[in-house]
Amino acid sequence: QVQLVESGGGLVQAGGSLRLSCAASGNIFRINAMGWYRQAPGTQRELVALITNAGSTKYADSVEGRFTISRENANNTVYLQMNSLKLEDTAVYYCNADLVVTIVGTVRARDDAWGQGTQVTVHS
Repeated sequence: QVQLVESGGGLVQAGGSLRLSCAASGNIFRINAMGWYRQAPGTQRELVALITNAGSTKYADSVEGRFTISRENANNTVYLQMNSLKLEDTAVYYCNADLVVTIVGTVRARDDAWGQGTQVTVHS
């Protein structure tokens, strides 16, 4: 079983910064990619940023140039540095991991894990 534990959300003034962290633990054989998604009330969950095991990144157009995703492979941890925050960035942010877990011995399986979510609220 894999667990993703997020931290770093909170209340911030528009124009400010926050840094989110997400640590993965459990029977992890390999993490293929980790990412951040967000969901505001009344909207669908959307991709914010993604980073692969090789370090390739992808960002939503709305956060490009303001947010930076990074990863510590040794610690199975992903970060999201959010700068120049806007009111519309307010949402619950979820960490996601596309990974391979060890079931038993050499038996492995692909898995898709989610964190519990952390609230980010940007105020004027």
